[in-house]
Amino acid sequence: MDISLTPKLEEMIREKVASGFYDDASDVVREALRLLAARDESLAQARLSLLEAIEVGEADLTAGRFSVIEPEDDIRAFFDRL
Repeated sequence: MDISLTPKLEEMIREKVASGFYDDASDVVREALRLLAARDESLAQARLSLLEAIEVGEADLTAGRFSVIEPEDDIRAFFDRL
């Protein structure tokens, strides 16, 4: 597989290898891809949690269960009361 990197990214990889934490550029790229996969999974889980919360909120609204936030209310304090 051939990839092209900007000079800045190439320098970043060289610095990581020079730090001694990685044996070579491939190790740096593998670690970067592992971190990217972990971030993607975390974002996917956050998205699912948000969608679930939206469904709960919509169900509450449909059932007539809701609270009104007044403009002068501090939103954090409002949610602390719930």
